[in-house]
Amino acid sequence: MNAGHFTVWGGVIGLLVTIAIVTGGLLGLLLAIVLGTAGMAVGAHFDGLIDLTALRQRGRS
Repeated sequence: MNAGHFTVWGGVIGLLVTIAIVTGGLLGLLLAIVLGTAGMAVGAHFDGLIDLTALRQRGRS
């Protein structure tokens, strides 16, 4: 697999889920942007381009 494979598919799947949930309107546009970005972020994480584990809160002692 080439670099960016999961990133592209994550973005495409995020947008397809958005189309399935809502069609049309400003809310649909905003939801498409949010879910598309989330899908691309997860895909980039699987590609090793970004580290989403850094977003988790660390346990405080």
